[in-house]
Amino acid sequence: MYKSGPLLDLCLDFLGKPGQYNILSPRRKMPDRERIRLQRFITGIRIMTTYTGERVRKTPRVVKKLSSTGASDLSFSMRDGTTMTVAQYFQKLLNRPLRFPDNICIEVGSGALLPLELCTVPPGQIMRKQVPPEKTKDVLDFATKKPQDRLQSITNGLSVLAYGQSEYVRQFGMSVDEAAGPLSVSARVLTPPKLRYGQDSPQPVVTPANGAWNMIDKRFFRPANIERWIVVVYERQQRFNQQAAQEMINGLLRGCSDVGMRVNDTSPIVTWQNGQGRIAEQLRGAGNDCFQKTKQRPTLIVVVLPDNGNDIYTAVKHFGDVTVGVATQCLKSSKCFRAKAQYYANVCLKMNVKLGGINTIPDPQSVTVLTDPRNPTIVMGADVIHPAPGSDGRPSFTALVGNVDSNSAKYVATSRVQSSREEIIQDLGEMAKHVLTMYMRYRQAVEKKTSDIAPSRLIFFRDGVSEGQFKKVLEKELDALKTACADLKINPKITVIIVAKRHHVRFFPRQPGDADRSGNCPAGTVVDRVVAHPTEFDWYLQSHGGLLGTSRPAHYNVLYDDNNFNADSLQSLSFSLCHVYARSTRSVSIPAPVYYADIVCSRAKNHYDPQGTVDFSDSATQADTSQAEGALEAYRRGFRPLHANMASLMYFS
Repeated sequence: MYKSGPLLDLCLDFLGKPGQYNILSPRRKMPDRERIRLQRFITGIRIMTTYTGERVRKTPRVVKKLSSTGASDLSFSMRDGTTMTVAQYFQKLLNRPLRFPDNICIEVGSGALLPLELCTVPPGQIMRKQVPPEKTKDVLDFATKKPQDRLQSITNGLSVLAYGQSEYVRQFGMSVDEAAGPLSVSARVLTPPKLRYGQDSPQPVVTPANGAWNMIDKRFFRPANIERWIVVVYERQQRFNQQAAQEMINGLLRGCSDVGMRVNDTSPIVTWQNGQGRIAEQLRGAGNDCFQKTKQRPTLIVVVLPDNGNDIYTAVKHFGDVTVGVATQCLKSSKCFRAKAQYYANVCLKMNVKLGGINTIPDPQSVTVLTDPRNPTIVMGADVIHPAPGSDGRPSFTALVGNVDSNSAKYVATSRVQSSREEIIQDLGEMAKHVLTMYMRYRQAVEKKTSDIAPSRLIFFRDGVSEGQFKKVLEKELDALKTACADLKINPKITVIIVAKRHHVRFFPRQPGDADRSGNCPAGTVVDRVVAHPTEFDWYLQSHGGLLGTSRPAHYNVLYDDNNFNADSLQSLSFSLCHVYARSTRSVSIPAPVYYADIVCSRAKNHYDPQGTVDFSDSATQADTSQAEGALEAYRRGFRPLHANMASLMYFS
């Protein structure tokens, strides 16, 4: 909900600078990045104008965009041919000067320019856009409830909604027994897989406890080496000085040493850059400096970002993943100040897989279904991400992720653009061929397999499909997988599983002693009776330990199964895959390949040149079908493929 009242105050609250009215002036060096961020937030909001306190326009106007200059620098022509600035026009109209004539203006639907100080936001306007990243934490803090509080809230809501008294419910011959309370169901807790780390670790094998384990006394299963690296800082040097940079470097070096990563360059080049400049040129320049000094190109670029540096982040990832093919690791400056060893250990989890390493693998003895050498298995995860509400003309993005190793721990990804809000993946056949080819190439070149190079089993996890589209998945996507296999002259047995988290089923432990520390059901809780489908093959699995609020189980539906897996095998396999997510030392709520596919989808905008013409602002909308089709073609043309260096790496981690 947008806060009602003066538009000027709403803008300052959003930027986190209440009362600092002059920061909205381009003359006072308002960063372009902040103006664009603010524009995304207020585009589409309805405003009222009040000029004298008495004369109030009764029809609300809709904000279209923000001006790039202030009211005193914006000129327009009058009907009599004279020219005046917006500030002069309103001074003449109001018979007084504007309070903040240098501040930016809004442009409304009619094209008129209005100073922010003359606009008010009427109450009751719901924000129908994606929540800005910096506000997500506030929303979560507000929305989270402990399991017992959530259960009580649901129970109270049942009596308020009074479903049992509804005439529609009664006419269908249904009744609701409010006194009976929540439904009791039998559940099992699956045994977690053992995880294997490097042979030189003091503790090479670990068994997770309630979905978590730690990295103490453990080296990565296959640690990567850092030959040459550079550090580029986009925070002001007064805030992040040479000492802070050196402390960050020392922390990273210690973190790498603890997990077995060898760093050959202990004194990387550090440069400070302006985030308003051309990021690609700055990073290229820093790389050239490294080459001049060491006669080697950097294999890793560590970038220190300011708060709200999302645009810099996108430009860095485009440069690293698409333009030159070098691993990039971004850190927030606020996190680096006096950071603990745990922080750098978490950063190393990400850096290792980006550089080609493997953090951990499920112990082959504990997950025989995945690691059976007689049945080489490829596990794929697929997802589609759609544009946010109100972003008409934007395309949807698809991703397919699959493992290439025999341990289902190292993954590759491919991404595509497709028609807006189309859920079925249109290019799945080509994407599957790419992933299958990478799998067979890796087994031959890296694992040195001479026989059984092709997979004999293909397990396809699909995220985000509603029950109404299951039939389409079977008709279109399963057929695309079979065609891809036939084109490559391989014949794996296919299993298709839908993973859903957007449902309203929650589980609560009956006895406090059965709960984990957060009050939720323990990691590995599986329910496949009573609330599951009476005839179809499905189950609920809560694979992660609770941290905040009430945990949501994932709902698994098996649509197709050539492999004739039994329920225990598939549940155990799914639970094991929740433990190989490289970014954390916790099991996650959905299998790692599905989680990775979701990340690859959300990173799709990194494939576009930040200096290009494709507009990702929330104000980019198309009015009709022909415009939308033209826009889709522009997005397709602008989508740059991944650099060849990154194709076999987990760049998305």
